[in-house]
Amino acid sequence: MTISEDWPGPVVPDVRRIVVLRANAVGDFVLTLPALDALKACYPDATLALLGNRWHTEFLRDRPGPVDEAICLPPIPGITAPAPGDATDAGRKHDPAAVDFVATMRSRRFDLALQLHGGGRFSNPFVLQLGARVSAGFRSPDAAALDRNFPYRQPDIDLHPRARLLQECVGLVGAVAPATEPALALTGADVAELEQALPDLHAPIAVLQPGATDPRRRWHAAGFAAVGDALSRRGAQVVINGGPNEAELVRDVRQRMREPAIDAAGLLSVGGLCALLARSRLLVSNDTGPAHLARALGISTVTLYWIGNLHSYGPLSARLHRVGVSHRIHCPVCNASCIGSQCAHRASFIDDIPVPQVVTMALEQFDSATPPAAR
Repeated sequence: MTISEDWPGPVVPDVRRIVVLRANAVGDFVLTLPALDALKACYPDATLALLGNRWHTEFLRDRPGPVDEAICLPPIPGITAPAPGDATDAGRKHDPAAVDFVATMRSRRFDLALQLHGGGRFSNPFVLQLGARVSAGFRSPDAAALDRNFPYRQPDIDLHPRARLLQECVGLVGAVAPATEPALALTGADVAELEQALPDLHAPIAVLQPGATDPRRRWHAAGFAAVGDALSRRGAQVVINGGPNEAELVRDVRQRMREPAIDAAGLLSVGGLCALLARSRLLVSNDTGPAHLARALGISTVTLYWIGNLHSYGPLSARLHRVGVSHRIHCPVCNASCIGSQCAHRASFIDDIPVPQVVTMALEQFDSATPPAAR
């Protein structure tokens, strides 16, 4: 499928209200920021509403940036709820709350509706129901057509950075921006939360992020413990971060360490984590949301990737960021090739990244990083 419209597309006249569908996780939102910035630059007099999840509404409340309003979606099959078996059900909600939600959105008379939530099999019918004057966004071959369409390819067979694809997609409505790392701003609430949750922090700080939603993207706890010990001996106060459901993993890393470290599992919201990262000199992380947050805050990182994800989700700049990469393409359990397909196993694909390599990168980045007070 090719783009049927000219690219970049013409600017839509008289736009006052924009709505964007992007109801994903933390890293996915961060990668969308340059595209949202481009929309606001192209339509400076318009308000921009983001249709997302509850965490978006909490994180974006009073936060400077391109999003004027974050709206929590109700359960929508294929978007914020499990997909139905038949794509024709997409967007036609039997749930009264969803029906009322669509009616409320239609009453706001959006001028532009952008679909940035996947290929559109379920998202495009939903966006079309919003009744915007012009709809635009991603479209896979099995998806309904919007007014302006950008070809969608699965991340595991796409050699383009996700952030750049999102930026080019909003070019359908004339919003074009140069490739750049996303940027995030802190709020006073972020800082206050951190000071209450972790009042005894002292510089220099190094953060470890041993979790990831997909266990195939998790490096082993022993490796993180070795990195933490090396950074602690270098003078860092080490903080091990994780969500409430990662408490056991964080505890495992902490118990394996020989040097002191703070177990911060479940203590911080996304905003509080941003404040912690902003006070830190380095983050060592799996390929997961906090790595994207750190890069958007200008923090040095060492991120561990599977080769199949690096091209789409790796850093867009080199000065502050290093990557450790596993080139494994076959499942460590059944030996099935996982390029372009998946098996049922969830064993780590990155455990073969050498510990000495990660320790060396972490120490070099820690030593060369600009202290937070000087940023």
